[in-house]
Amino acid sequence: MQHFDADATRSALDFTRLIPALHAAFAGEATVPPRHVHAVEAGSDRGTVLIMPAWSEAGFLGIKTINIFPGNGTRGLPGLHATYVLYDAHTGVPLAMMDGNEITAHRTAAASALGASFLARRDARRLLVLGTGRVARLLPAAHASARAIDEVWVWNHRPEGAQALAAQWRGEGWNARAATDLEAAVRSADIVSCATLATSPLVKGEWLAPGSHLDLIGSFTPQMREADPACFAGARTFVDTEEALQKAGDLLDAIAAGTLARDAVQATLADLCRDVRGGRASDTERTVFKSVGSALEDLAAATLVWQAADQGAINPAKRSPS
Repeated sequence: MQHFDADATRSALDFTRLIPALHAAFAGEATVPPRHVHAVEAGSDRGTVLIMPAWSEAGFLGIKTINIFPGNGTRGLPGLHATYVLYDAHTGVPLAMMDGNEITAHRTAAASALGASFLARRDARRLLVLGTGRVARLLPAAHASARAIDEVWVWNHRPEGAQALAAQWRGEGWNARAATDLEAAVRSADIVSCATLATSPLVKGEWLAPGSHLDLIGSFTPQMREADPACFAGARTFVDTEEALQKAGDLLDAIAAGTLARDAVQATLADLCRDVRGGRASDTERTVFKSVGSALEDLAAATLVWQAADQGAINPAKRSPS
């Protein structure tokens, strides 16, 4: 079995390749069972373990295990840690162990940009990112693959984190600044992308401008939420998969508050990628995209890594016995 460390995994996941790969995956056929979710309690620490399998007729089977510990921020650690194992779907033979953190972060940012390619205004250029974690750091590059982003703002509940990330982005060539007034930043943004582990709403519906696109990609359990119910009132709402209607606290709150009806959700990413339903209909409407992640996205990303190695574009870190 081959082993791809973080550097090798990351090098195969350029957004110019990954976003089209996700589009093709959602337009195609694959088997994606419901994820397994387990609560972990170790003393006073609390976490969640997700086990996410998927396989396709292309001949690959993948299983991701992801551990989410929101309290890690106080320890200076990332809140998410993941591993990914790719198998031959015909025989079950293990093919590779990949860095699940890189796969998760890149496919989540890529799905965010894929959604925006259907839902953000074509002239959208100002991106506001909430959060400073692995996924948040990738969002300017991902969204620039879908829209002509030329101004990036970042907000975080720890202002020093936002300042540091804005400085990093400036060093990478982005016109980036830290936002201290979240309401003002939301009101002026074309795309608001939330990549946090928040359990209380951060964005209020009254702040969102006509024609804006709200991208909610951080929360993935009923206890987590990044937007208040008013964000969905008067907006057209889209989801990555139907599972979002059972998993997303943002959606569940809005449904309970009556600002969103289950049958008012416009489309999934599969619907959009297969041209079954359309995305944005006008420049003035507000759109919301809610993502909880899909094992299909992980499989598409892992397949890219495997194919890159097969073509000699990247090298595995080492080989170990199967």
